[in-house]
Amino acid sequence: MTFTVEVDVPVPMRDGIALATNVWRPAGPGPFPVLLVRTPYGKDDAGTYGNPKLPDVFALVGAGYAVVAQDVRGTSRSAGTFVPHAHEGPDGLDTLAWLADQPWCDGAVGMWGGSYMGFTQWQAAPHDAPALRAIAPVMSSADPYAAPWRSPGGALSQDAVLTWGTLSALRNLRRGDADGHDDAADARVLLSGLSDPHLLHDPQPVAGRGALTRHLPWLGQVLDHPDRDAFWRDISAIDHCHRITVPALQIGGWYDVFIGETVRSYTAMRQHGGSAEARDGQRLIIGPWSHADGTDLGTYPDRSFGLAGSIKAAGVTEAHLRFFDRWVRGRTTAPDDTQRVRIFVMGADEWRDEPDWPLPDTRYSDFFLTGGGRANTAAGDGVLTRDAPAEDATDTFRYDPRDPVPSLGGTVLAAAPGTYPGPADQTAVETREDVLCFTTPVLRRPVEVTGHITLVLHIRSSTPDTDFTGKLVDVHPDGRAILLCEGIQRVRYRESLTEPAPLAPGTVAELTLDLGVTANVFRPGHRIRLEVSSSNFPRYDRNTNTGATIATDGADAVVVAVNHVLHGPAHPSRLILPVIERPTSEEDRA
Repeated sequence: MTFTVEVDVPVPMRDGIALATNVWRPAGPGPFPVLLVRTPYGKDDAGTYGNPKLPDVFALVGAGYAVVAQDVRGTSRSAGTFVPHAHEGPDGLDTLAWLADQPWCDGAVGMWGGSYMGFTQWQAAPHDAPALRAIAPVMSSADPYAAPWRSPGGALSQDAVLTWGTLSALRNLRRGDADGHDDAADARVLLSGLSDPHLLHDPQPVAGRGALTRHLPWLGQVLDHPDRDAFWRDISAIDHCHRITVPALQIGGWYDVFIGETVRSYTAMRQHGGSAEARDGQRLIIGPWSHADGTDLGTYPDRSFGLAGSIKAAGVTEAHLRFFDRWVRGRTTAPDDTQRVRIFVMGADEWRDEPDWPLPDTRYSDFFLTGGGRANTAAGDGVLTRDAPAEDATDTFRYDPRDPVPSLGGTVLAAAPGTYPGPADQTAVETREDVLCFTTPVLRRPVEVTGHITLVLHIRSSTPDTDFTGKLVDVHPDGRAILLCEGIQRVRYRESLTEPAPLAPGTVAELTLDLGVTANVFRPGHRIRLEVSSSNFPRYDRNTNTGATIATDGADAVVVAVNHVLHGPAHPSRLILPVIERPTSEEDRA
């Protein structure tokens, strides 16, 4: 394969800032369709192209596309200052217009890339750029508030904010962006945060706002805007679906920090996209992957999905080519995925094609919380049952912010040593008195749960604000309690993310927790378990229970909360599972 490469081509923005851009062009006179990736991680870094969850750049060029990689404003060799999200809309629009004017571009452009590179696509998409034909965000979000910086329930995603923020601050420090400060000392502080999980996961995020916010001031804004206010709405593409007229191929992982928003943007665009092409052209692929596992295999310390769970088995590059051939090249006769959705179903450990998401044959089933009021620990009396309980009861635990429940696996970025994302065994935290466990009897038949998981809790607390967390767990016959998905609800945001309201201590409130999404077959011999607590740290920040702004509470400004979960006929706390009932074997069909 032969091609030409131009390095550091200056692309002018409307304010005169030039963004450094590399151009890969196939051999031949052209013009060519273009695939654009805009990145803060360095366009020359092999990681931009070598991430196994992204398509192979050589395959894209070999298929006849010109590939363009650009350093976003204020990163690597692009001029300006890097302020996350602030310029990606207009800078993306200006870059698309510049590409359309190049003699080697045929006027049709697609965008691709993962994580922050997905943000650049979503934030450019509502601006109605004539050249933009399609986007392909991988493990990203159209709503940065909900993922990855905060959460649908309003808690700060502390692991994501501090991990990504530290790495970004280090990149800015290398550019010499904070003149007059001791950069060597700041570098030691930032590097120590990545090497020492206790520093990275300090209970007071960005204490003192020193090296981190000096080299990434935007991080202070994240902490200063805990509500989903105009700061967040202005950068949220999901609020402007009606203005997005291009199709999207979205790729996610069941253990990715973005997975909830990946599926939410898919369903939002299916319903509210700004054109028939945008609505009909949505495609979704989800595998058993985390965000930063650094491998193309779905293999984790406590659970392996085998070769079937690999990126290669998913055909990510091939899916990109089919999608771009259809929507960027406009080849209506090109082979396209006949089914919109391709998911890896855990438990069955196999790929399956589906017509849409949520699956059309989903049946939402209530699994009620019940027991005698001693559900503390996995050895307690908490039961999860499809039968509505006949008696009322209350489970109680103390939540001490100074001793939060530690995060084990899940959707963490986990840059710190000794931590990892994914399907981790939860048995260690299930011995804690502040973790309630509700478990079904041993299953005699397989139960498939695929879709959105919702937890409805009737609660009471001794404090004006606290958190409630939930985890869906697959208990294996050997005792492993493998995490599937999780969520959190900050009580002050129980009614609105924009208008927080304190809880009158001692009053009963109904909470609805978004526990994310999954696809798992609970096999015979397994059990379904729900964990309920009030912390999941450092995946989320700890609630100090005072009702004040948590990021500015002093280290000693914490209150122990006595939290109660009520269940029974008067207070029907329940886990709502999307059950898929299909024949799975000849015996089941009989």
